[in-house]
Amino acid sequence: MAIPTRKTRLRRGDREVLEGWLRTRTTPQRQVERAQIVLGSADGLSGYELSDKLGVSRPTVQRWLDRYKAHGVAGLEDRPRSGRPKRITPEVEAEVIRKTLEGAVPAGTHWSTRLMAKEMGLHSTQISRIWRAHGLKPHRVKTFKLSRDPRFVEKLRDVLGLYLAPPERAIVFSFDEKSQIQALDRTQPGLPLKKGRSGTMTHDYKRHGTTTLFAALDVATGKVIHECMPRHRHQEFLRFLKSVEKGADPNLELHFILDNYATHKHPKVKAWLEKNPRVHFHFIPTSASWMNLVERFFSELTQRQLKRLAVSSVDQLESAIHAYIDARNEDPTPFVWTASVEHIIEKVDRGNKTLAAIH
Repeated sequence: MAIPTRKTRLRRGDREVLEGWLRTRTTPQRQVERAQIVLGSADGLSGYELSDKLGVSRPTVQRWLDRYKAHGVAGLEDRPRSGRPKRITPEVEAEVIRKTLEGAVPAGTHWSTRLMAKEMGLHSTQISRIWRAHGLKPHRVKTFKLSRDPRFVEKLRDVLGLYLAPPERAIVFSFDEKSQIQALDRTQPGLPLKKGRSGTMTHDYKRHGTTTLFAALDVATGKVIHECMPRHRHQEFLRFLKSVEKGADPNLELHFILDNYATHKHPKVKAWLEKNPRVHFHFIPTSASWMNLVERFFSELTQRQLKRLAVSSVDQLESAIHAYIDARNEDPTPFVWTASVEHIIEKVDRGNKTLAAIH
């Protein structure tokens, strides 16, 4: 069968539809393949090139190009097949959705596909398809907490102002402690990563003590000033604070964004601030740790270094932490804040209204 070399002309709006098929994870693979054939032809690839690139036969390429030419995007979808009619009516599907969102679960805290299938007299795969079609995931839950800080908006504007429009001749630090980092060793050696098998590690471990990481993230550069200490009292905090202040350019002001931990407001810390007027504290609202950019760095540190680390002493743990941060500081990448004050306030207001409606 001859394979056309002429470019396929897409109908108006079809490119967006076909590219949407490629982006969507739930699009069937056969439908993705057909979209790739049509888009590839529209971009100038010949039938032979498409056949080699996609690993399909040349008659298959011709078939779907002919279907698109005759019927547009609709021609790329599966045609209705003969056989038993669909068992799930719109009314049954609506009842599945209603029960998922509102119905009481007969056992446990949430619906599973099998529980719902038993409740509705359907198969679990049918329930799964309905949930996917409506974007429902009863097995998943996200945590949240809305700040009740009476000065929430004031603190929000203050902190975001430092992120989005930092003052001139000043350094902005996002500061926090990551406390109780455990030096953990596995009880047995794990197996290394190999083709067809992930790396392994035992689920149990031995504890060898803890350390606390003090970290000040330079918001502008992404560089992290850090120190590990055995405890995180006001004495350790003040010692770290003095170290950061001493190492900074004396001609610049220092702005620290930090949480409301009692250590940060200790009388001795306040007395030191009064003697060092170039250092300014900016407290995030209570229950709003997401506003402190150094938390993003702590998450990265956990995932990239601590989660799989096996050490036999606190010294080894601290060495591993310092080695990771030092390597990161050689080519630091700053975290960029993008959410506006108005967007956050609007989102918090929606959350408060939803909670008020529930109560």
